[in-house]
Amino acid sequence: MLEISGKLIQILPIQSGTGKNGNWQKQDFVIETQDQYPKKVCFSAWADKADAVKAVSIGSNVKVAFNAESREFNGKWYTDLRIWKLETDGSSGNSGQESPSNEYYKNSAPPAETAVDQSPDDLPF
Repeated sequence: MLEISGKLIQILPIQSGTGKNGNWQKQDFVIETQDQYPKKVCFSAWADKADAVKAVSIGSNVKVAFNAESREFNGKWYTDLRIWKLETDGSSGNSGQESPSNEYYKNSAPPAETAVDQSPDDLPF
């Protein structure tokens, strides 16, 4: 498990589709670390976690627990930072309230490895 903290700076448009196991949705968002040399990091939230991202305001300070995974496709490597827990610290640029998504994820465990319903030539992004 990896964790990183920063300020939520952007929520990208939601992506959705239909696969072998039914409908899916993916919400990407970007945080900026508060280090001496800030870094911007893009994460992916899948399924019900995508809905939780919408509940967090841009400018909120968040802590993200995630799994990093890389896949090879046609000789190129692609890395996915998939969240499994999202917490806010209660201070934000737009609101002083803690996000409802924090309660939802407090007691969640990291997801088990899931099989992706795709052929080797079909990328999920």
